[in-house]
Amino acid sequence: MTPEDRLEKLEEALEEHLEDFADCRRERAPGELTLTVPREQLIPVMRVLRETRDLAFEQCIDVCGVDYAAYGDSEWVTTSAANAGFGRGAVRDTREADPQNRFAAVYHLLSMDNNVRLRVKTFLDADRPIVDSVVDIWASALWYEREAFDLFGIMFQGHPDLRRILTDYGFIGHPFRKDFPLIGHVEMRYDPEQQRVIYEPVSIEPRTLVPRVIREDSRYEEGWKPQASTEEAE
Repeated sequence: MTPEDRLEKLEEALEEHLEDFADCRRERAPGELTLTVPREQLIPVMRVLRETRDLAFEQCIDVCGVDYAAYGDSEWVTTSAANAGFGRGAVRDTREADPQNRFAAVYHLLSMDNNVRLRVKTFLDADRPIVDSVVDIWASALWYEREAFDLFGIMFQGHPDLRRILTDYGFIGHPFRKDFPLIGHVEMRYDPEQQRVIYEPVSIEPRTLVPRVIREDSRYEEGWKPQASTEEAE
């Protein structure tokens, strides 16, 4: 059975066993399948995905967060410049996201019996990005959910030990959010008078030193050909 055949079979099983969850949406792409679930239905749907024999997603191999602020925007869109050069800084602006769908918790599931994978996604609002924890279904999600909380600020309700895992316990903010400044909110240094490390507001201006312009180059114009050398002309 080819991978696409397995995905076809998975889609049929999802349609059959999730018929009571009409708000779930499926998206098919080459080699992958994504199931979008409303957050209030996440736990019942996840139990069906694990406990139904035709699905049998017995492993949760990853849980991550996504910030959809500025989704689709590119920082590498450039404009031509005659003599401006590259020695200028650019301020990073973040476009406002849909407040009802600012964040998403994304789960990657694996069925060993059926040799197929499934991505499950649930959207969360900007003010209260809270979703039920799946640790009771897959114990492996414990550290993954802590990481999503640490980096994105997503709260997993019912998690037995929801605390930071990658940053310092006194860290301010969530560094993978699109509106988190690249320089951070505070800086730290050793104070010889107090003989300890202290935190204080950052002292540098936030800017991105990335060239946002390109120079026009005739080599990339249609029909351009290199000039023949003198030896070739003779």
